This record gives sequence, C-alpha cells and structure tokens, in this order.
Amino acid sequence: MSDTVKKVLLGTVVGALLVVFYSHLSDERAKRDPAARSGAPQGSPAQSAGRPGTGGPGANFSQRPIEVVAVPVVSDQIAFELEALGTTRANESVDITAKVVNQVTAVRFTEGQQVSRGQVLVELDAEQVRADLAANEAALAESRSQYKRSRELYSTKVLSDSQLEQIEAAYKGNEAHVASARARVNDTVIRAPFAGRVGLRRISVGSLISPGTVITTLDDTSTIKLDFTIPETFLSAVKPGLDITAHSVAYPDTSFSGKVSSVDSRVDPATRSVTVRALLPNVDGLLKPGMFLTTRLSRGAIEALLVPEHALVPEGGQMFVFVVRDGTAEKRKVQTGQRRVGEVQVVEGLAAGELVVTEGTQKLRDGAAGELQDAPAAQSREAAAQ
Repeated sequence: MSDTVKKVLLGTVVGALLVVFYSHLSDERAKRDPAARSGAPQGSPAQSAGRPGTGGPGANFSQRPIEVVAVPVVSDQIAFELEALGTTRANESVDITAKVVNQVTAVRFTEGQQVSRGQVLVELDAEQVRADLAANEAALAESRSQYKRSRELYSTKVLSDSQLEQIEAAYKGNEAHVASARARVNDTVIRAPFAGRVGLRRISVGSLISPGTVITTLDDTSTIKLDFTIPETFLSAVKPGLDITAHSVAYPDTSFSGKVSSVDSRVDPATRSVTVRALLPNVDGLLKPGMFLTTRLSRGAIEALLVPEHALVPEGGQMFVFVVRDGTAEKRKVQTGQRRVGEVQVVEGLAAGELVVTEGTQKLRDGAAGELQDAPAAQSREAAAQ
C-alpha cells in the first residue's frame, strides 16, 4: 500500500474520532442545560421563570410572611417565692484543743453531753507548773517585804533613788513571774468557751497531746445558721428579716421556720450568685451542723412581667422569645424568674405590651417576616390543612 493511501486512511480515522468527540460534548452540554437543547435563549422567560429572586413563583413563596400567633407581655402581681438549697451550720462551733504539750490526767465530760460555759472538760498534768508557781510566789513575798523596808529607809535618806528603783523593779518582776506561772497552771485545765454540746472524745487519760490536737468538738446548736445561694437577679428582693421555710429529707413531715439574718457583701463572679444566711431556732435539737436543707423564701406580692410558657424558646442553656414589631420577628434573649401555671416571669429582656410569639416559633428566624393571626383562626387553618 502506497504512502498516499495510508495518509488518506489516517486522515479519515482522525476526522471520524473528532466527529464522535464533538457529538459527545454536545450531548453533555445539553444534559447540563436543557434550555440550550430546546433552543431557548439565555434570559428568556422560560429560563428565568423558576429562578428565585427574578419574579417567578419561587420568589413569591420564599418571601411570603409566616403566620404566627402573638400575645402581649402583661404586668401582674405574683407572690414572691424562691427555692434554694442550703447547708446548716452551728451558731458557734469550735475544736477543743490544748495550748501546751502535756499529758491528760482526767476527762470530765461524756460524749454528746450538754455543757455550760466555763465547765471543765479535760485536766492535764500540773505538778511541774504548780511547783513553779509556788517558787515564784515565795520570791514575790520576799521582794514585797524588801520593797516595804526600802520605802522606810528611803524616807530617812538611807537609800538613794537608784537603789530604791532597783528594789522596786525586782518586786514588779516577781509579780510578773507569778502571773505567768498562774497562766501556765490555768492552761492545764481546759474549759468550754461557750455553752453547747460536745462531740466524740478523741483522746484518753494518759494521752500526750500538743497544740492542734483535737480533743473533741463543741457546737452551740440552740440556733442553726442556714447558708444558701441565690442568683444575683433576686438580690434586691432578699433582705434581712425575710421569712423562710426549710425542709429536710431526714424529717419529711417537719418544716423549720426562720428569718434571713444577713446577705453576703460580695457576689461570686463565677456563678453570679450571692450567699444568704438565715437563722433557724432549734429548740428540739433536730437539726445538726452539715445537714442539707431545701429552703423556700416568701414575700408579699410583687409586680412582674409575665409571658406564656410556650412562648419560650430554649437554646444552648438560655431562653429566647420572638418579638413581633412592624411585621418583623426579632429573636431576643430573656432572663426568667418565677413560674406559675402556664406563665413565666421575665426579669430582663422584655417590656410590658410587647408582642411575643406563642405559636409558630418553630418556623421563625431572626428578622423573618411575620403575619399576626388570631389563635382560633390559626387553629382552624391547621385543621383544614390536615
């Protein structure tokens, strides 16, 4: 076969391949753009009718206002009640310990005993300190007699001023030694600093104790202090003298009444809460330090803003509502307070008279258009649609 024939055949094959490739490319373009295959020009009504934002039916559907039901925020009187969890503390509490290193010679109390102020609890070995006291008292008696004789001699000019001053200084020094020895003797007797009930005994006769060694505990539980925390939003409503009621799981049928005694001067910046202390009479001795109590504070009726419960939209641990203004829905964060049947107090975020959405919140977004509907009309339309 000549070279000319080969070239002709090669050119024919290449041309055929080009035709097939072009045909395949045209089919792919037609699949991607059906308007181009039908011959409709770009920008014709057939192509732009379905595009959103060009005036077609899709655009009208996306801009259609969402039908919602809204009610105004109302201001009403509600009873102020606040629940909190608290821990009990003794009115006075102390760990009984010694001031010196010494050996226990007698224990004068029983566990759980009610003791009075100044009552002897423990006695320590006092032989050495009593001997020191006797020696110091003897030295004091001698210096006292010398000082008296020196005063008489000084009046007759037998002693000089400096000699009298030295004798007087020795006399006063011996007085100080006696006072110090008496204090050491007193340290060997451990007494109750206030009236209360002692706890468990932690030492025995013969034990060698030192400062910091706990002998027992002493608690005055005639009055119980109850410490609990409240959110800072209720800080203005809680004042000293406010009545409280507390309950314990240990005594489910008993309620303990008391009054708020003080409010802490600082708010915890981490939790935004403040500690409140109340005093509970404990005549029966039922309450013990460290108990867990549920506390309820109550005050007279207060003016509050109320919204329906189903108007709240929880999100990420926070509460939101949709407020409709001039046909536009605004998503707003609120701070809630007390609750009553069907309604919630709004402490912060709303004003009286504003319209909050109660039905249709699932469809709303911040800034969306909203069309207000009456609740019966909206319910009838939903029933017809179903």
